[in-house]
Amino acid sequence: MSSPRLVVAAAATTLTALLSLTPALPASGAPTTTNQITRARISTAYELPGDRVYPEGVAVDPRTGDLYAGSYTDGTVFKMTPGHRVAQVFLPAGADGRDTANGLKVDRAGRLWVTDSTTGVSVYDTRTRRLLASFDVPGQAPDNPAFVNDLAIAPDGSAYLTDSVRSVVYRVTPRQVAAGGRTTLTVRFDLGEALDPHGPDAFTLNGIVADPSGRYLLTADMTGGDLYRLDIASGAIRRVTLTGGDTLHADGLELRGGRLWVVHNTENAISRWKVTRDGAAARVERRLTDEALQLPTTLAFGNGTLYVVRSQFDKGGPLGSGTPRTPFTIASVRGI
Repeated sequence: MSSPRLVVAAAATTLTALLSLTPALPASGAPTTTNQITRARISTAYELPGDRVYPEGVAVDPRTGDLYAGSYTDGTVFKMTPGHRVAQVFLPAGADGRDTANGLKVDRAGRLWVTDSTTGVSVYDTRTRRLLASFDVPGQAPDNPAFVNDLAIAPDGSAYLTDSVRSVVYRVTPRQVAAGGRTTLTVRFDLGEALDPHGPDAFTLNGIVADPSGRYLLTADMTGGDLYRLDIASGAIRRVTLTGGDTLHADGLELRGGRLWVVHNTENAISRWKVTRDGAAARVERRLTDEALQLPTTLAFGNGTLYVVRSQFDKGGPLGSGTPRTPFTIASVRGI
């Protein structure tokens, strides 16, 4: 297996190349809503201690309302408790061999899932912090790189994880988690032939969400700007018909009540979409663009609030030089 740090360095180079992409202009008739028009309010909800955090993922525990965020640069996982502005370290840097932390989710059983782009995903008990199970990317080698990015938990407890380099979605079943130990991830969906042509080093699949009914998943191609519907039962893959915009530079996704929120990282934007009941089409309703988002990467609803990660990846992180504003923060966004 190649060195995790070499894989991270290569991934950072690929991410940097994305900055050269020209943001897509709104389609004819598409909303061009600004912060002022939507009356969106962006404020700091939590602070993350440390001057090199560069957070990437955020998750809300549906049982307690606690939040978790992960550091892309060293794998630290922070815990945020409502009523306390400053986060505490939940899992230290390098815990269980993790060099980074990307996507995070807390399932209904109180287990915290943490993806490591260089290896796979680890599952923890949020009460004891004990590592319950680990799942590694299959066949990783210098000539077969991978980048495990985001994840979603389906109603049956299965987890689905995107690989931004291989353009596949892995699945972990509840039975596999219950068995514990360390094993290998299994590919459930391969979108290699479904995506538009792209460069060999391009990042494709990123954010992913599960339909509350358990019928399908939605995942975004951040390079191609398309959204895909993955049928959980049949394995069928289809492109979602988008009206009024696209998902270029899409990172994290959030789906609630037939509406999909998308963060567009290098565009400092959040778009809101109305999704049809069958997940076959979506239409832009609003779009917020604001530098105060500080290159957002993921988002999550909790405690009646939309929480958004301010990664600052372009301020001395994996997407550019410069000096970040500290402390790193998680924002609350209302009105989008």
